Amino acid sequence: MLNLETLGSSSKGNCYIIRTSKNALILECGLPYKKIAKALDFDFSNVSGCLISHEHKDHSKAAKDLCDHGIDVYCSTGTVMAMKLHHPRITILEKEIQFRIGSFIVLPFAAEHDAVEPLGFLIYHAEFGKLLFITDSYTCRYRFKDLNYIMIEANYSKEILQRNINNGLIPKILKQRILTSHFSIDNVKLFLSKLNLETVQEIMLIHLSDGNSDAKLFIEEIRSLTGKPTRIL
Repeated sequence: MLNLETLGSSSKGNCYIIRTSKNALILECGLPYKKIAKALDFDFSNVSGCLISHEHKDHSKAAKDLCDHGIDVYCSTGTVMAMKLHHPRITILEKEIQFRIGSFIVLPFAAEHDAVEPLGFLIYHAEFGKLLFITDSYTCRYRFKDLNYIMIEANYSKEILQRNINNGLIPKILKQRILTSHFSIDNVKLFLSKLNLETVQEIMLIHLSDGNSDAKLFIEEIRSLTGKPTRIL
């Protein structure tokens, strides 16, 4: 069973902690270092490392502090260059090349976002199986099988976005950026519809927009489509 703690899942900051009986893995570090450290009881002895999907601050804010405190950080070459952070604790990832972090096995893959070299992650651990993690990507070109858990961005509804633009709540100039950098609920549904979800135990929707999403509606639509337990993180 997946033991997952959400510290943040929005444009204000993203960070999740996967815990197993012996180890912990940090997904994203877009919050102040002290908040992440507090969630770990200021004990990093069992932390295998931190995966960062891309350089935007709401995903990478605490990267240097984690490195300085002995936590290994894993990300792409493009992300390192964009963060302008060079540290012996950083390990460069290559897309589609599997590697091990402690007791976790991770397969990075290319994401589609307005960042230099963004990644998604397929994470395996004997205690919970396969977890798919995709955030800040308007689509996904890959297909996955034998998944047990899915964490996927459902940032906005096209209808809500357009309504907000029509009402003057969002500048029109931002529309194209949103459409080509984040998963809409419709794109999530399209992506999920192409997967074999037989082994999936739970779908978790992440990184919802404060003004362009509807949590209750999104849950209902994904549950109706997949028949799987669904929740918002």
